[in-house]
Amino acid sequence: MLRRRTHIVRAVAFVAGALVALAPFQAMAFSRIKDLAEIEGIRDNMLVGYGLVVGLNGSGDSLRNAPFTQLSIQTMLERLGVNTRGQQMQTKNVAAVMVTANLPAFAAQGGRIDVSVSALGDAKSLQGGTLLVTPLFGADGQIYALAQGPVSIGGFVAQGAAASVTRGVPTAGRIANGAIVEKEVGFQLAAQTNVKLALHNPDLTTATRVASAVNKFLGSTVATANDPSTISLAVPANYPNGVMGLLTDVEQIGIDPDQPAKVIIDEQSGVIVMGSDVRVSTVAIAQGNLTIRVNEDATVSQPTAFSTGGTTQTTPHTSIQVDDSKGNKMAVLSEGVSLQNLVDGLNALGVGPRDVISILQAIKAAGALQADIEVIG
Repeated sequence: MLRRRTHIVRAVAFVAGALVALAPFQAMAFSRIKDLAEIEGIRDNMLVGYGLVVGLNGSGDSLRNAPFTQLSIQTMLERLGVNTRGQQMQTKNVAAVMVTANLPAFAAQGGRIDVSVSALGDAKSLQGGTLLVTPLFGADGQIYALAQGPVSIGGFVAQGAAASVTRGVPTAGRIANGAIVEKEVGFQLAAQTNVKLALHNPDLTTATRVASAVNKFLGSTVATANDPSTISLAVPANYPNGVMGLLTDVEQIGIDPDQPAKVIIDEQSGVIVMGSDVRVSTVAIAQGNLTIRVNEDATVSQPTAFSTGGTTQTTPHTSIQVDDSKGNKMAVLSEGVSLQNLVDGLNALGVGPRDVISILQAIKAAGALQADIEVIG
């Protein structure tokens, strides 16, 4: 008897364990620290330069309207031993351009980067052109790269005697691997004893969670949240591979980021994006407008065939339609409803995105929307 009871107890425990294992659980939105923050000091640097694109098929700058292009041509030719001072140039195969590029972090000397080329004067197209050697300067005025090569554009221009077609932007192009890095940015990451993580979306709760997760992972207090966007990391002594090993391990730690309740509205396109933490207090909503449509039609009355005194008459016909939105109802949203309840309630009223924007702004003005509204566009 005792053995039978033991088997029953074990069977009940097994079934209970299976039910617990099959029960649904709430999944946390874990993200890697690598995707939430960037390491302070590891960044791109913007470069800019001025140059000339040659080899254009008559679609370059008009030298009369772009005198800087003519001066640039003369200066370039003088460096090559050709004197053209005092001469009037008529070429349309050259265009003055601005050259831009991003110098990646830790780009080594001799490496190549992509560059973008944009017309500065009144050139019609850069198709078929070649950029001459152009130095690219940083914000400190020093040369960090040299650019040169054929320009690839994504648009074109086709023109005839009476019409023309333009597709894309033919006055801007790109040169893949068109610049050679001549100078490196001096930043020694391996020599750092303290590094900082900068959150992409500053938040007090997220910064605190990041610091706590790092300290828990390492088993010591090495991370400190300085402010909503910055977390300081002190590299422990004798840590394997130093700061590089520390950052590699820290980047893979997963946390549940927090975010403020916010509603983003793009009035131009009518796009509305609401966060999951948006809440609404008790509020009643009714939506409806008085619409009057007036249509004017003209009815033409003509005399019968072979009539002697009849004339054609035009008789106006007016139809008026009044829509007072009597079918719309008032909806009540209870206190603390979620985003899904809010969307369902607005959809029940049969309102469109444009009307939803006005309704959300009205709810916010009434103090019932527990979220910030940010209007863009």
